[in-house]
Amino acid sequence: GFLTCFCDIFLTMATYLKKIKLKFQAEIFKEQGNAYYSKKDYPAAFNYYTKAIDASPKTASYYGNRAATLMMLCRFREALEDSQQAVRLDDGFMKGHLREGKCHLSLGNAMAAARCFQKVLELEPSNKEAQLEKKNATTLLEYERMADFSFDKRDFRKVVYCMDRAIALAPTCQRFKILKAECLALLGRYPEAQSVASDILRMDATNADALYVRGLCLYYEDCIDKAVQFFVQALRMAPDHEKARLACRNAKALKAKKEEGNQVFKNCSYDAAYQLYTEALAIDPNNIKTNAKLYCNRATAGAKLKKFDQAIEDCTKAIKLDDTYIKAYLRRAQCYMDTELYEEAVRDYEKVYQTEKTSEHKQLLKTAQMELKKSKRKDYYKVLGVGKNATEDEIKKAYRKRALMHHPDRHSSATAEVQKEEEKKFKEVGEAFTILSDPKKKMRYDSGHDLEDDGCFDGGGDFTTHCFFFIHFFPF
Repeated sequence: GFLTCFCDIFLTMATYLKKIKLKFQAEIFKEQGNAYYSKKDYPAAFNYYTKAIDASPKTASYYGNRAATLMMLCRFREALEDSQQAVRLDDGFMKGHLREGKCHLSLGNAMAAARCFQKVLELEPSNKEAQLEKKNATTLLEYERMADFSFDKRDFRKVVYCMDRAIALAPTCQRFKILKAECLALLGRYPEAQSVASDILRMDATNADALYVRGLCLYYEDCIDKAVQFFVQALRMAPDHEKARLACRNAKALKAKKEEGNQVFKNCSYDAAYQLYTEALAIDPNNIKTNAKLYCNRATAGAKLKKFDQAIEDCTKAIKLDDTYIKAYLRRAQCYMDTELYEEAVRDYEKVYQTEKTSEHKQLLKTAQMELKKSKRKDYYKVLGVGKNATEDEIKKAYRKRALMHHPDRHSSATAEVQKEEEKKFKEVGEAFTILSDPKKKMRYDSGHDLEDDGCFDGGGDFTTHCFFFIHFFPF
């Protein structure tokens, strides 16, 4: 019995001495950690604080110190775990609650942060740092509320504004960064959105939200196949990601409808193509780049159907969505030419030529400028009341009809003012016939070459000459 009792006492003493030794070692490790922390050698400090914890895992301050080191290393999630362990071991550990609050705040958990800072103030009411950080947590909550409200209102610029300020208070919150990136994409600021998403993916390649944003940027840049790959990858990481699922469905539907429209257009089924492009435009109003192309495609189909007003309107919508879209300017300019709106055509061709100085664009501009000049001179076809493709016989008949209508002898009893007006019209009829009845003059008139001769083309002959000409060739 004595031997057994002695053995028990010995074992108890050995265990106690071992604990004393470990506690002593832990304190040495802690002091070494403190020294490295002071030198800002945070990796080394982390290692020694870890050794201190291993030696004495029930000491709250060691977890607090390691949490502070992890915060300096921007490893806030790990720091949060250490801070929480510290206050579990010692609920009165004020620095532990303060660090937990700071970690929550940096990670964007504003409500949890506010509770931690409130606990600090209960332990130490005059703590200035806790008072300031609690205000920051309240401010962060307000930015979150404003951002949610603005997102619902589709005021994406306001969301970006709020998230920039929220991220300044919570620099490691990925949720805020993702929301900012998504809104940048919705605003068409794709490089900025891509940059934010890429930064997150470098740290976490499986982040479904960042994968979704990358896909969204590609989708809005009309790289639909690549976009679908990112959406599928996001859904693989998070099968319940509703935004990625919807975007993937829209991307596939948009691609299929657009390709179907292109195919029937190639088959000259312009009515069907027009309808398919219309259906494609209804899929996603936010896809600016693809919708600009769809409007231009529908304008092309509309022009084939002679719906020039609708085609011009569609081109204008395409340009409003993408003011660098050269094809839309060219299509609209051609529609203006087809409807004889030459000033508008010249304006569009000038825009195109300023952007892309090619010989083809230069020729298109020159042609439009010539047509504009021609439109501002006397329209001899209109004077005679015939079309531009009228035959020689049709021109003669029209001349006889108009000349009879405006001949001075028919208006001899009219007022002097009417006689003067009719004489003027009679002379214009004669000028028109002089030009259009002469193949060479007609050719120069039609081509606009006559405008190169001092900007006008003299039909020739005075009033008496035209009277003689008409009586000689077309006697009553």
